[in-house]
Amino acid sequence: MKILIIEDEEGLRESIEEYFTEAGNICETASTYRNAMVKINLYRYDCILLDITLPGGNGIDILKNLKENNYADGVLIISAKNSLDDRLDGLNLGADDYLVKPFHLSELKARVSAIIRRKTFGGSNLLIFNEITIDLLAKEVKVDKTPVKLTRKEYALLLYFIANKGKVVSKNAIAEHLWGDGIDMANNFDFIYSHIKNIRKKLVEAGCNDYIQAAYGMGYKFTGQ
Repeated sequence: MKILIIEDEEGLRESIEEYFTEAGNICETASTYRNAMVKINLYRYDCILLDITLPGGNGIDILKNLKENNYADGVLIISAKNSLDDRLDGLNLGADDYLVKPFHLSELKARVSAIIRRKTFGGSNLLIFNEITIDLLAKEVKVDKTPVKLTRKEYALLLYFIANKGKVVSKNAIAEHLWGDGIDMANNFDFIYSHIKNIRKKLVEAGCNDYIQAAYGMGYKFTGQ
């Protein structure tokens, strides 16, 4: 998962970032309204954790911007405000969920995972694509009944391909999704080819069809019905 944490409280922001990063996710952060607006208009995220009260602006305006631009990022509002009106305002504007501070990080993770499953994979814990079955909770991949051992990056890349099946995804989009905005400093994308080569090899050896196609000069496409 690629997550943006928009939160001005430093301790909470760092705790959330550490918790999700240790679980193998890509996390980016913004502590002000201005920085958050820059990020949401440059990059796409599986889920945005959005505080309402921010230095320089209001989180609700960030949510409005996301919806006005038809961005598909999941949004979970995290706020100290617990009034019914605040909850309804956020949900009516298109937020996917609303969590009141303080909260347990395990509950936050469960809600984020539920949002991503619902928006990307129809709410199911099992993602099935032809002979490929992925247990989204256990993070296990099988081809028919044969387990396929993938690294964290390979697993995340396979999910990204399936979520965008039939579409050409650029090398830059793949790199930014898996490594965050810091990847802008990369000189080349040879490491993407290495990950794709490994995924293809492992899947094919398990009896899977080869669904990954190179779109020369553009990127890659995951084919099949």
